[in-house]
Amino acid sequence: MSDEVRGWLSPKAVAAEAGVSQEFDLSQCVREPIHLLGGVQSYGALIAARPHDAVVDTVSRNTDELLGRAAAELVGRPVTELIGEDQWALVLESVEAAAGLEGPAVVSAPAPGDSAAASPGGPAASGVLALSLESEDGRVRPFDVTVHRVAELLVLEFEPRAADGPFVFQNFYPRVRRALHRLQGAADVTECCAAAVREVQALTGYDRVVAYRFDGADGPGQVIAEARNEGREPWLGLWFPASDIPPQARRLYARNWIRVIGDVDDATVGLLPELREGTGEPLDLSGSILRTVSGYHLEYLRNIGVASSMSVSLLHDGELWGLIACHGDEPKRLTPEVRAACEFFGIALSLQLAAVAEREQADELSGYRRALATLLARLSAQAPEALAEPVPGLAELLHADGAVLLRGAETPTPGDPLPAGLRGLLERLADTAPVGEVWSSDRVPELLGLEPADAQAQGVPPGLLFLPFNRDGDLLAWWRHELPAPREWAADPARPVRTGPSGERLTPRGSSAVHRATVRGRSAPWTPAQRVVAGELWREMSGLLSGRLAARNAELARTNEDLDSFAHAAAHDLKEPLRGISNAAAFIVEDAGAVLDATSLRRLTTVRRLAERMDGLLDSLLHFSLLGQVGLEQELLSLDDVVDDALLVAGDRLAEQGVTLVRPAPLPRLRADRARLREVLENLFVNAAKYAADDAEGERRVWVEAVPVAEPGGAAGREVTAVVVRDNGIGIPPEQHEDVLQLFRRLHRREERGGGSGVGLAVVKRIVERHGGRLWLESPATAPDGSRPQGGGPGTAVWFTLGGAVEGR
Repeated sequence: MSDEVRGWLSPKAVAAEAGVSQEFDLSQCVREPIHLLGGVQSYGALIAARPHDAVVDTVSRNTDELLGRAAAELVGRPVTELIGEDQWALVLESVEAAAGLEGPAVVSAPAPGDSAAASPGGPAASGVLALSLESEDGRVRPFDVTVHRVAELLVLEFEPRAADGPFVFQNFYPRVRRALHRLQGAADVTECCAAAVREVQALTGYDRVVAYRFDGADGPGQVIAEARNEGREPWLGLWFPASDIPPQARRLYARNWIRVIGDVDDATVGLLPELREGTGEPLDLSGSILRTVSGYHLEYLRNIGVASSMSVSLLHDGELWGLIACHGDEPKRLTPEVRAACEFFGIALSLQLAAVAEREQADELSGYRRALATLLARLSAQAPEALAEPVPGLAELLHADGAVLLRGAETPTPGDPLPAGLRGLLERLADTAPVGEVWSSDRVPELLGLEPADAQAQGVPPGLLFLPFNRDGDLLAWWRHELPAPREWAADPARPVRTGPSGERLTPRGSSAVHRATVRGRSAPWTPAQRVVAGELWREMSGLLSGRLAARNAELARTNEDLDSFAHAAAHDLKEPLRGISNAAAFIVEDAGAVLDATSLRRLTTVRRLAERMDGLLDSLLHFSLLGQVGLEQELLSLDDVVDDALLVAGDRLAEQGVTLVRPAPLPRLRADRARLREVLENLFVNAAKYAADDAEGERRVWVEAVPVAEPGGAAGREVTAVVVRDNGIGIPPEQHEDVLQLFRRLHRREERGGGSGVGLAVVKRIVERHGGRLWLESPATAPDGSRPQGGGPGTAVWFTLGGAVEGR
C-alpha cells in the first residue's frame, strides 16, 4: 500500500483492509487520477479546440452519432466547419464574458423554429446563445453547450436539447426564490440544511437528497439533513467512512460546485486521441460536466441501489465543508438550466451556512469576551511576580480541563500541574509553531500516531490549544480530557471493504445494518470563537508581560546606575578623609615617636597600613564603578597587537615567574575597545604569573588562542569566536569558579601569591559583558584540541567572547 494511502487512512482501516481483502486494493481508489479517465458520459459529446485558430485537438468518439460528423474527421480540422464562424464567435464572446469566474460558461440553443437571436442584451450579457447544427436532411438540431478552458484549449460539451422544450426562466425563478427565502429564515446549520434538501428535491425530483457534513478536511462525514421518498430507509444521523470520498475526489468537489451522473450503467465514451501529443496524458477533464466517473464510485452507487446522482459542493472559506448528495432510483438527466439553478442554490446555501456560523460564533464570542475582560482586569491588578503562578479562571475561560502560563523553563506550581506527557509535547510543538498563532487539536493522539490507551498512559491529553509568546519557552496552553463519542456508521469505518452484490468492493450499508462504535482519543472540539479569544488573551498578556518587563528593566537600569554612582562617590569622597587619617598617624609617629612606647608605635603603624590598604581598595572600587559609566570606543583591532600592548605592562611579571607566553597561531581581528581589551589581557596575564605552578619541573606557560564556539543562546549550529587564555598553573577548583569572579574575592590569604585586592577577574568579567560577550572558566585547563598542558599544574582556562564581529585571521 502506498505511503499516500497510509497517511490518509487511519491505522485501523489499513490493518482491517489488509485482513479482510486479498483482491481489492483500496489504495488504487486513492491513487486513481479521476480527472484523467479519458472518457465522457454517452448522452453528450465533447470537442476541445484551440481558441486562436479553432483547430480541434480532442473529441469524444460519439460525435458521429450526436453531431453528425465522425470523430476522426474533426480532429485537426477547424471546429467552424461544424458550427460555423458566427456561432464560434459567439462561443468566444461568451467565454470572454465569463473570464475570471469559476466554472463553465453555459450557452444554449433555441428549439427548432425559434429565433437564433440572443435574448435582449446580447449573448455576452445574457449568457444564452443560439447554437444549432443542421443535418444532411436539412433538420436543425438544437444543443445546450457548456464551455470551459483547459490550459490552451476551449472545451465545448454538447448536450441535445431536452424534448420538453426550452427552459422558461419565469416558471423556474419563483421556486428558487422561495427556496432561498426559506434558507434565510433558518436559525442554525441543521435547520438550514434541512430546508435546503427539501428544496433541492423539489427542484430536481431525485428520490433521496441528503446534506452531508465532513468531520475535518480528510475525515468521515455525517448525514445531518435528509429528504426522501416513501419506502426508503432513513440515513439521517449516520456516519460514512472517509474512504467513501478519497482525497482527489474531495479536491475536485472543492473545485467544481456541481457533479451529475445521469446513469450509473452508462457506457463510457472514449476520447480521440486517447493521449494528447503535447502532454502524453488524456485530456484533463477536471472542469467537465460530461466527465466519466470512476468505476469504484459507480460500483459504490450500484451497491446501494442508486441509478443516478448529483452532488452539489458546500464550501466554507474556500474549503470543502460538505455536500448535498442526490440519489435517483432511475436514470435522470438534468438540463443545464436546472444544473445552473442547483449550482446557484449551492453557492447561496454555502453563503447562508457561513452567515449562520458567523452569527453563532459572534454570539459565542461575545460571552467569551465578557469573561476575558474579567480575567484581564484581575491580571492587571496583580503584582508582576504573580504571573509566574497559576492563573485563576484561565482554564474556565475556554471550558478546558486545565490551563497554564509557562514562563521559560519554570516548572508549574503543584497547584496547577501539567499532565505528565504534556511538557515535552509543548516543547516540541513550540519549536515549530509560529509565535502568536493559535495551534489546536481535539485529536492529539491521532496526530502523534498513538493509540488512545497509550496516549492516556503517557499523559498526553487528546485536546490541546496553545500559543507560544516567543522562542524562549513562554507560552499559554489549555488542555482537555477525552470525551468518548458514540457514533452510528452506515459502514464499519475499520472495514471499508466487504463483499457486496458486485463482489469484494466498497459497500456502505443503511440503517438496517448500522455499525455502532465509540470514537476514542478525542476531546470536545475547540470552536473558532475559543481560538479567537485565546489569540486576544495572548495579545493582551504579551503587552502586559512586555510592559512589566520593560518597567522592571528600567527599574533595574536605574538601580545599577544608582549603585555605580554610589560606588564612584563613595570611592572618591572617602579617599580624602582616609588620606587625612594616614597623614595624621604619620605625623604622630614623626613628632612624638621618641616618647611613645613600642605598643603605641605598632598600633599607629597598623593604622597607616590599614589606611593604605583601604586606599587601594577604594581605587579598585572607583575603577570598577567607572567601567559601568564610561562608554566604549569600539574599533576593528588586531588581537595580536593588543596582546603585544598588554605585555608592555604584564611582561615583567611573567618574566619574574618564568612564565612564557605562547601564541600557537596568528590571532584574528575583532571589534572592541582597545584600552578595555588590553586591560582584560593584562589582568589575565598577571593572574597567570601569580598562580604559576610551584613545581619547578616543566616549563611554565600561558597560551593565547582564538577558537570557534557555539553561540550562547543563539541559533542551533551558529558559531562565534572566543578568546581563551590558559595556563598550566595551580588551577582553580571548579566549585570556586563563580566566587573568583566576584568583587574582592581571592583564593588565598591576602599576603600570599603576590597580594592583590581580588578585583582583577571581576573587572575582566564586567568589561566582557559591557562588550555584549560572556566569560567562563575551565579547570583543569585543556587545549582546544582536547589535550592537557604539559608540565606544571592542572592550570586554568579563561574563555571569553565579545559582541563584535570577527573579520578574519
